[in-house]
Amino acid sequence: MKMPLEISARDVSVNEETEEFIRDKASKLDRIYDQIIGCRVRIDRPHRSQRSGMTYSVSIDMTVPGGELIVKRESDQDLRVALSNGFETAQRRLKGYGERKRGEIKTHFEKPVARVVRLFTEEGYGFLATPEGREVYFHENAVLGGKFEGLNIGTAVTFIEEQGDKGAQAVSVTPA
Repeated sequence: MKMPLEISARDVSVNEETEEFIRDKASKLDRIYDQIIGCRVRIDRPHRSQRSGMTYSVSIDMTVPGGELIVKRESDQDLRVALSNGFETAQRRLKGYGERKRGEIKTHFEKPVARVVRLFTEEGYGFLATPEGREVYFHENAVLGGKFEGLNIGTAVTFIEEQGDKGAQAVSVTPA
């Protein structure tokens, strides 16, 4: 972290052991994503609840390049459990943020649309014409839902293109 860790408490006294526990958890955050600018941990002891008694509430605010990651209101009757839960959530958010920054998150792409231009129903295959004008081979087993018999010349389909032994072929063919 570029700035020192800030620990604040409201209506709670934080002993040296708890402070060391927080510092240890915060250093683990820094190992997960080393670009953290600052981290603030706030512990509250809100009003007494009839159902759950006295609970500790933990908020963690991490400043990172381009924004802030905030974990709010992780609460429990045990302060260590509330802190552990808060830091676990912070770790998940920080990992996700780091993955997005590095471009490791999967991106979903649109399946291309094509039209059936040739069908050989007896042999169980056909050809699709892509919008660019290329022809792509497909086998009846590539048609999802076993709907090969329902295809006709001119039917619009979506597909995923892969390289086969003899060139481009369509897989996961679905009538549009």
